[in-house]
Amino acid sequence: MAKLLIVIGIILIAIGLGWHYGLKLPSWVGRLPGDIHIQRENFSFYFPLTTSILASILLMILLYIFRSLR
Repeated sequence: MAKLLIVIGIILIAIGLGWHYGLKLPSWVGRLPGDIHIQRENFSFYFPLTTSILASILLMILLYIFRSLR
């Protein structure tokens, strides 16, 4: 459990540093087919459905790999 918390902490620090220093994500992230984007005159709604599912699958794979290494 301690190793998992350390790895999660390191990942969060890396994400925070990347966010702080303006690390850009690839242009296709958040613009996948299936992401919902509704735009009207004075209203905009965006829900990254496909991107969320893909991020969830990748996170599950990473957690499975970390769990199997123990």
